[in-house]
Amino acid sequence: MLVKTFGSTIYGVKAIIITAEVSVESGVSFNLVGLPDNAVKESQQRIEAALKYSGYTMPKRKIVINMAPADIRKEGSAYDLTLAIGILAASEQVNHQDLHKYLIMGELSLDGSLQPIKGALPIAIEARANGFEGFILPKENAREAAIVNDLKVYGANSMREVADFLNGNLDLTPVEVDTRKEFFGATNTFNVDFKEIRGQESAKRAMEVAAAGGHNILMVGPPGSGKTMLAQRIPTIMPPLSLKESLETTKLYSIMGKLSENQSLLTTRPFVSPHHTISNVALVGGGSTPHPGEISLAHNGVLFLDEFPEFKREALEVLRQPLEDRVVTISRSTYRVEYPASFMLVAAMNPCPCGHYTDPNNPCTCSEHAIANYLKKISGPLLDRIDIQIEVLPVSNKELTSAPSSSENSSTMRERILHARQMQENRFKGEDGIHCNAQMTPRLIEEHCQLSKENKQMIEHAITQMKLSARAYSRILKVARTVADLNLSDSILPIHLAEAIQYRNLDRGSWGRK
Repeated sequence: MLVKTFGSTIYGVKAIIITAEVSVESGVSFNLVGLPDNAVKESQQRIEAALKYSGYTMPKRKIVINMAPADIRKEGSAYDLTLAIGILAASEQVNHQDLHKYLIMGELSLDGSLQPIKGALPIAIEARANGFEGFILPKENAREAAIVNDLKVYGANSMREVADFLNGNLDLTPVEVDTRKEFFGATNTFNVDFKEIRGQESAKRAMEVAAAGGHNILMVGPPGSGKTMLAQRIPTIMPPLSLKESLETTKLYSIMGKLSENQSLLTTRPFVSPHHTISNVALVGGGSTPHPGEISLAHNGVLFLDEFPEFKREALEVLRQPLEDRVVTISRSTYRVEYPASFMLVAAMNPCPCGHYTDPNNPCTCSEHAIANYLKKISGPLLDRIDIQIEVLPVSNKELTSAPSSSENSSTMRERILHARQMQENRFKGEDGIHCNAQMTPRLIEEHCQLSKENKQMIEHAITQMKLSARAYSRILKVARTVADLNLSDSILPIHLAEAIQYRNLDRGSWGRK
């Protein structure tokens, strides 16, 4: 008897429907074709044990399974349930009449229980797009898939439950999630606040400007000056995620299996902080089986790189293209996939190897040559792509012991940022994919960053004195436009441009000279 069951594979951030054609005929053999990898081939042993412990029998006949389309490689153990139900239906142990209505996926344990899978959300989206009535999967993934409307999502604990459901002996209740209620009810939940930071008012201002325009920012300062604390609080002042942005980012976390059982949507902007020993592939994505990297997991959020110069030079250099294009393209001989990577880069570093070059309380023990070599670990082209570069000095004892009420909280800062972002949304309403000043193209810079005669003289002097590149010049104009937006100004005034110029600390010739 020949039956068909349906599963799915992930290709980039999208899913592709896989049809498992199962034939049980006279003979004794087990043949699995259709370009399966070793994990899929090993499903035979898992299925045999699961059938036994679930009260079913493995047919002692010739079993042929074709996984179509045959030119796409099938990887992982998530097809176990798809194949097992196909075998049961082809051997007439399970009713096959309704199999065409459901997409079925899950990893089998030897006792027949189901283990969670990766990519439940994009698979559910594809199941709905292909007209399936329902999606049967492990219970741990049910809430994640249930945010897709017009699709019945059934969470099961075991293969036995799935078989009984298909035979009409068990009623599985579809999991329902009120997507909008769950999303909007938790968009402003944070465990940290800028109010907790004593002093550092100039650094907070730079953070506010960066968040208002979506600008990349680099903090340079001695150990213990508060760089990490500042970075961790940036998501608290960024505009709340839109539902569309949340779905985009949640799909990436779903593909990587990073959503918990009770989590269906990401409700706050991600904050991703990889260690400086990370490999190129882990940071950007790729591998023999391409998967999203840390920069894609930071999509629509913050990528924080602490100890910036300690990252491998190659790992930092591969960031250059995603910082410009906001997408990661991974090419192989037979295919090409893209992962979104629209993130705000926040980096932190010490000013020298010992860390105390700019510390007024601790003398620096490094030579000028050592300081210069340390700073050279970050290439000029990469530094050009960082809009804001600020110096963070240690907090004084007086500021450290001041009352918490003297510091401005995140909600007040966020309110100003939302006003600035609204101006930017109105400004770029007709521009596809442009939402904030950091994303402006040269044409938009020329249109929206026009300078007065006084401003032109100021920027020309800065270019000469600081030896700015053309890219650094355009970055200054973008930041100046953001400063003007925070002040609710339609035009860039000299005070706005001056503030933007002073955010280019590492372009100054005084660094590394004692």
